[in-house]
Amino acid sequence: MPLIRTIQIDPETRLGVWSIEEPESFFRERVNISPDIHHPHKRLQHLAGRYLLVTLFPEFPLEKIKVSSSRKPLLLCDSFHFSISHCGDHVAAIVSSKGAVGIDIEEVKDKIERVSHKFLSPGEREFIDPRHSLSHKTICWSAKEAMFKWYGLGSVDFKENLVLQPFVYQSTGFITANFVKPDSNTRLYLQYIMENGLCLAWTHPV
Repeated sequence: MPLIRTIQIDPETRLGVWSIEEPESFFRERVNISPDIHHPHKRLQHLAGRYLLVTLFPEFPLEKIKVSSSRKPLLLCDSFHFSISHCGDHVAAIVSSKGAVGIDIEEVKDKIERVSHKFLSPGEREFIDPRHSLSHKTICWSAKEAMFKWYGLGSVDFKENLVLQPFVYQSTGFITANFVKPDSNTRLYLQYIMENGLCLAWTHPV
């Protein structure tokens, strides 16, 4: 079973990362959902993400998942808050019974450099380590994606609304950030891991 990482954050919050090596039939044995997704690999990612939710919390009510108008999957009953992210053959998920969560997994690729001006403010660009520029910017992007998923209502300007405090580049670490919008001004605390060309970032209730 390629569950390559699990973290018990607290008694009510867990995250996991799965390396997808199984056929679709493996996941369908436990995930009795027929997503309306025609692309085979995207459908496989979708099923693997749902499978990971019940791997982290076996009592997770998959059949109650709905999709909001902002395209965020959620449980209307609020028994669990969750976030899922896909990247190639990897899927990551975080689940909590305490409150809103967000997670993102990203490959370190040159496209991050090409679009970094769209999501990094001038102040954020100042603390990027020039020796590890691409990796540092990938962490920033992944952290902001996790914040975006935590919010869940869409219509977010990554440069203006998601503000990262300066942090030193390293393979694992913590980030303090501010989510700034008229309807929500919140201090968030994120963690990240950079390993084997992948960046995992997440935020959870404290």
